[in-house]
Amino acid sequence: MKIRIQDDSIRLRLDRAEVDAVGRGEPVAGHTHFPRDRVFSYSLGVHEGPHVNATFHDHTISVVVPRSVAEHWASSDEVSIRSEENSAGISLNLLIEKDFECMEPRSGEDQSNRFPNPKAKF
Repeated sequence: MKIRIQDDSIRLRLDRAEVDAVGRGEPVAGHTHFPRDRVFSYSLGVHEGPHVNATFHDHTISVVVPRSVAEHWASSDEVSIRSEENSAGISLNLLIEKDFECMEPRSGEDQSNRFPNPKAKF
């Protein structure tokens, strides 16, 4: 899973195996290790609630999506799940996407588990 953060927006991109896991209700996570035993983590999980939610606690961003949304997204051609969380005057934009193969492959990057890019010419 990849994460991109810009101001008040969080974007998660998942490969095929991760999308399948979320569709089955299983959480997926990523970690970035820093010197002095510091770790930044991020996860995507499934819950029974009605909304997409995000929290930040103990150096971890946790995003959860409703089970029905996760199951539908994983089994469909839909590319993304979008949500905006508003609380106390703060608006946090969340975007969860299927990760496509790059149009121009990058050296040393394995793309075998990514989704076919719909813009690719066959």
